[in-house]
Amino acid sequence: MATDQESSVMLGPRPNSGIPQAVFVEDVDDFMSRTENESVDEVLRRLDEQHQKYKFLEFNLLQKKRRLKTQMPDIKTTLDIVKYMQKKKDSSDSLPAQFLLSDQVYAKATIPPSDKVCLWLGANVMLEYSLVDAETLLTKNLDNAQKTLKEAEQDLDFLRDQYTTTEVNIARVYNWNVKKNKKPDT
Repeated sequence: MATDQESSVMLGPRPNSGIPQAVFVEDVDDFMSRTENESVDEVLRRLDEQHQKYKFLEFNLLQKKRRLKTQMPDIKTTLDIVKYMQKKKDSSDSLPAQFLLSDQVYAKATIPPSDKVCLWLGANVMLEYSLVDAETLLTKNLDNAQKTLKEAEQDLDFLRDQYTTTEVNIARVYNWNVKKNKKPDT
């Protein structure tokens, strides 16, 4: 039985994600008799439009997930380097290092013990931090990236359910229309 909230194809957004929930059309006769559903073509167009929106959201979430999965190893590596520098800051030994200059081109260097490190933040921004502040920042960034990745995966699961529901609704409305237009054999 349909409620007032189910009078349209969509319910309100899911908490914290902004992805609208698709409503399963259980009784197609009742659904098509509503005033906002004047023609089958209009209903199918709306459902198809919603399906395309879900696919677009899925594409964006997949890109976000890929970006996060490539960022996380970089953050972990940088965090490990900062922790290693903290261990070695009190010693008098220099740290041997290789720097990537361009694709496949490295330069050797020695880094004197220091309590400062420069972090590349992106968007052509590099800042100098103390080792403690750098570790705090990188740990926070790694935690945020892991949390955001988990949310993106949950949103993708939810989204797959929504566009599957929309696909089923499209098929049910289309089949209802075929049955309605089928002439009785006499």
